Amino acid sequence: MPESDQVSQHDGQGQLQEFLSSHDIDAEIIVPGADTPTVPAAADALGVRQEQIVKSLVFSDREGQNVVAIVRGTAKVDRRKLSKAAGIRKPRLASPDVVQEVTGYRAGGTPPIGHREQLDVYIDGAVFDEPVVYAGGGEIDALLRITPATIKDLTDACVVDICEDE
Repeated sequence: MPESDQVSQHDGQGQLQEFLSSHDIDAEIIVPGADTPTVPAAADALGVRQEQIVKSLVFSDREGQNVVAIVRGTAKVDRRKLSKAAGIRKPRLASPDVVQEVTGYRAGGTPPIGHREQLDVYIDGAVFDEPVVYAGGGEIDALLRITPATIKDLTDACVVDICEDE
């Protein structure tokens, strides 16, 4: 792989590490040595339960408003609940290009913090069932070890029920 490709492959991870360091955040980027594109893969790579993995999902509405939904890895976002909580109509998953543009990270490695733009963030209350969670670490092969409380504090997130009932 050319050197320029190696550098660009880990830009997101470096960007996140810079954010953590510059804000003195008690969190850690972990590179388990395997790609972690799915919740089961991430849990297996770390040797943790899938409930400890959280997804940071960017949703957009027709007017181009973007919000972040943070949910447990095993959960699915209920778009009606998100719509009501966020005050947006018909939210849909943002395209990979929009995710990159508004967060500064590629889809699949998007962390819950350190986004390029100030985005409204909604955390499902079940995320707080775990004292520590693992989220996107800026790249497909990196994860961020962080507490839900730290995510909430850094993003000024609204804690609300946004998941489908199980």
